[in-house]
Amino acid sequence: MQVLLRVTDLNVSYRGASPRPHHAVENVTFEIAEGEVLGLMGESGCGKTSIALALLGLLLKDQAQVSGSIQFRGEELLSKDRNSLRAIRGTGISLVFQEPELALSPVMNIRDQIAEVIHAHHDWRWQRCRAEAELALARVGLADSPRIFLAYPHQLSGGQRQRVVLAQALACNPALLIADEPAASLDARSQGELLALLRELQRELHLSILLISHAPEVQASLAGRLMVMASGHIVEQGSFEQLYRNPSHACTRAMLRATASAGIAENLDFEMAT
Repeated sequence: MQVLLRVTDLNVSYRGASPRPHHAVENVTFEIAEGEVLGLMGESGCGKTSIALALLGLLLKDQAQVSGSIQFRGEELLSKDRNSLRAIRGTGISLVFQEPELALSPVMNIRDQIAEVIHAHHDWRWQRCRAEAELALARVGLADSPRIFLAYPHQLSGGQRQRVVLAQALACNPALLIADEPAASLDARSQGELLALLRELQRELHLSILLISHAPEVQASLAGRLMVMASGHIVEQGSFEQLYRNPSHACTRAMLRATASAGIAENLDFEMAT
């Protein structure tokens, strides 16, 4: 498969009150192929979200220092200016946050919010942008009705809001979707429905996904390959089954042991390594 994203020796350090910077990500290297789902698993604070923000150029230079190499379709992103990065966001790489409230305006209906994203990347009339927004909402399973299209975020359920954010992220047909804990804020039923939808869309659109989640059951449902992160480093990687059967790092063993104790191992049909 052709490599879509190549990250080499990525480092992210944050500046703070202390004279010494906080090294959130250290010497991280990985690749994502076209159409691949790569899982990134680790406990809270290990550096997962810092990687996501660095990939999209969303870390301010006066707050964080980013070094290394991030190549998307062979182009180096770390050397691009703000306007070039803005053009890539949404059309090349999109991001779905854990909390949809971070991406949605409370004072605009959901159809127009998605239409604005489309309008930012296409020189189309507003009427066409709205029509494309309706198609994007229908693609993620939201009913084709004025009630949904004209609703405000607070009028929708948590699961519906997360689908809106997903529609927003996919509206301009990106090649890579970064999903940062996309189901963490949902109940079990809504979580299962969202993960099933992501699987369907990934196959239909031949979409590459960087799936960031601390939950092994989420990773097992989508990721073809898994990286485990701890304290800013990638500590091991492989298929989920390989890591489940024979984890070599204490962090991996701890997270998978929690999965087994929750009774998820039977559903995955894997055996926990001793």
